[in-house]
Amino acid sequence: MKMNGLLAAAIVLAALSGVLYWSNHRKPAENAVKVSADTPPKILTLAQADITKVDIKKKNGDAVELAKNDAGKWQLMGPKPLRADQNEVSSMLSTLSVLSSDRLIDEKAANLADYGLAQPSVEVDVTEKDNKTQKLLIGDNTPAGNAAYVALAGDPRVFTLATYAKTNLDKSAKDLRDKRLLVFDQDKLSRVELNAKKVNIEFGRNKDQWQIVKPKPFRADDSKVEELIRKLGDAKMDLNASDDDQKKATTAFNSGTAVAAAKMTDASGTEELQVRKNKDTYYAKSSAVEGVYKVSNDLETALDKTVDDFRNKKLFDLGFTDPDKIELHAGAKAYFLTKGGSDWFSADGKKVDAISADSFVEKVRDLAASKFVDSGFGAAELELTAISNGGKNTEKILISRDGDHYVAKRDGEPALYQLDPVAVTGLEKAAEDMKPAVEPKPAAVPKKK
Repeated sequence: MKMNGLLAAAIVLAALSGVLYWSNHRKPAENAVKVSADTPPKILTLAQADITKVDIKKKNGDAVELAKNDAGKWQLMGPKPLRADQNEVSSMLSTLSVLSSDRLIDEKAANLADYGLAQPSVEVDVTEKDNKTQKLLIGDNTPAGNAAYVALAGDPRVFTLATYAKTNLDKSAKDLRDKRLLVFDQDKLSRVELNAKKVNIEFGRNKDQWQIVKPKPFRADDSKVEELIRKLGDAKMDLNASDDDQKKATTAFNSGTAVAAAKMTDASGTEELQVRKNKDTYYAKSSAVEGVYKVSNDLETALDKTVDDFRNKKLFDLGFTDPDKIELHAGAKAYFLTKGGSDWFSADGKKVDAISADSFVEKVRDLAASKFVDSGFGAAELELTAISNGGKNTEKILISRDGDHYVAKRDGEPALYQLDPVAVTGLEKAAEDMKPAVEPKPAAVPKKK
């Protein structure tokens, strides 16, 4: 029993000695200041707009040099000149400019080596527009592993920094480079060319609207064109591929089958992306960046389109706004509907029942092609006119019967739209069902006593 007691005492003594050693070497000094989690001490406070240069130096790894160009855009200057991902850089600077610690560990560190700060694993040098530079040193992880020791060069204090904040600062060139295969400015795009399914399609922008220019002038569905542009803008490089994988990708691309090619023209010029298929894998090569990269099947799906996929199937460009006036002629019958404030009125100026009027307007708004045709338009049976945008836009369509279907034509345009007969009969019925609004009953006059 005495031996057991002595053994237990020895173990306790050894443990206390270890704690004392750690306390002397790694724990806060006697004058350390502990701050609550609600008010963590600041390490850096900088105006993000004033930062002009950032150097990230690593104990084990390539240094990263970032600089802001004359246009205010960030560029990677080292290890080699590359476009920088503006969002990634902005996220890093957002962390860096208002850097807060978890807590202050040591007010006056006697030996930075105790915290891994004599030879830091990461050093972030921040230069402002007045050429003043701050050097942030990131050392070892804390024993718990959820933070790292940090200090500013020339400042004797040592802080702890949360791991997530360290991760936001410990960036490589791969993390910060622009990974887009095409780097066009979407807001300044003026032309998009797509060569797919042996058809060359060209889109031109007129203010905020896209039009199909080739192979023939057609109205374009803006949402479809914008979806194509978004897919091309989202196409990214796979930077995790090894040099050997890159060589294999280049070989596969060169021997692959062409799927599609896209050209994007903005204020700075034209970029081209080529997509090819080899077996079941798709590869892309861009004029904007070096190399060949694997891409997802989604990109192939977005590019492998026909002209009709991008055409506007709607007969009227009304969108979700109400027209100012609608006029329908069906044989000897004529229907007129005019918007006045929140009400609808007939040709004789009488108010039309709101529900029946809205039903007719929706039928007009929803008129759309079931498909596009090259022939079949004959003598018009219906003539439909819609005036909108305060009288600035007048759209007129003519509808003729072609066997079991109808064919519509917009006035002044060669394109022909095949209509489902249900849509046409529904339009005529909605026009016939319009009725005058119910007049409110006059208030009852109280009887005299």
